[in-house]
Amino acid sequence: MTFSRSLLAFSMVTALLAGCSSHPVMQEDTVKRTAAPVFMNARNIPGNLFMIEARERIYNKYQPATIYIEGDGVAYLTETKTSNDPTPDDPVALRLAAQDSTPNVIWLARPCQYNKGWRNGKTCPTEFWTTKRFSPEVIENYNIVLDNIRDTYGIPSFELVGYDGGAAIATILAAQRKDITSLRTVAGNLDPKTTSALHNVAYSEESLSPIDFAPGVVDIPQRHFLGKLDRTTPPAVYNSFAQNVGNGHCLNATMVDNADHTLGWVEQWTVLRSMPIDCAAPPEPVQFDPTPLDGDKYQTRKK
Repeated sequence: MTFSRSLLAFSMVTALLAGCSSHPVMQEDTVKRTAAPVFMNARNIPGNLFMIEARERIYNKYQPATIYIEGDGVAYLTETKTSNDPTPDDPVALRLAAQDSTPNVIWLARPCQYNKGWRNGKTCPTEFWTTKRFSPEVIENYNIVLDNIRDTYGIPSFELVGYDGGAAIATILAAQRKDITSLRTVAGNLDPKTTSALHNVAYSEESLSPIDFAPGVVDIPQRHFLGKLDRTTPPAVYNSFAQNVGNGHCLNATMVDNADHTLGWVEQWTVLRSMPIDCAAPPEPVQFDPTPLDGDKYQTRKK
C-alpha cells in the first residue's frame, strides 16, 4: 500500500514523539537500567519469524504471570523517511512492568525492536513495524512466544497489559487464547481504523484490527486506561471498540488525569494497576472533555 505524507506524519505521532532514534547501545542500556533493579532478567524468545526481546521476573513457577507488550516505537525518522530501527527510546511498557510488584512479570518488545531480526537474522522487513505491525504473522509470533513462556515456567494463565499498539496485540491475543484471565490497555490503539480516520490518514488493510476480535473478549475482565491529554488515541477510539464488544459486562474504562499518550503513566501505574477489574454491568461511554487540550498546557507536556 502506498502511504501519503499525512500517514507518515501520523506514524511519527504513534512513534511516541521520539524523533530520531538513539544509538542502539543507549536503547539497550535504557532497558538494562530499567529492568535490572527490579530483577527482570534478559531472554530472547524465538517465534515463527521474529526473535522477541524479553525481560522476565519469575519468582513462582506454575503460577499466573503478567505480560506487558511494548508500544509501536519509532517508525519514522522524518515525514518521508522510514526508520531503520523501530526500537523505542522510551520503552513505556517496560517502565510500567518495572512498577509491577507481583511475583511473575514479563515484558515483551515488538518484532524488529532491539535489532532482533527476521528469521533470526539481522534484516527485518520494514512493513512489520509499519503497515503489517498487527498482521497475522505478528500475532502468530506472539502466540508462539506465550506458549514458550507457558512451557518454560509452567505458567497456567496470563494477565495481559498492552501499551499503545501493544494494546492491539494484547486484545487480539486475548480473543484467540483460552489462558488469558484479564486484559488491561494503556493509551491503546483499540481501533486502528477509527484512529486513522480521526487523523485523516490512510488505513492499512494488511494488519488485523482489535475491532474484529472484540466479541471474543466479551467475557474477559478488562480495564482500559485513557489519558485525558491524549490526542493520539482519544476516547473515540475506545468507544468504537466498546460498541463492538457486545453487552460489555466485563468492560471497565478509566480516564486518567495528567496523562497524554506517553507521559504520566509510569508515575500513576501502581495506583492504576490496583484498580478493580471485574465483570459487572454494561459501562457508559467515556466522555471526552477537550478543555485540558486547550492553550499551552498540552504543548508544554508533549515536548
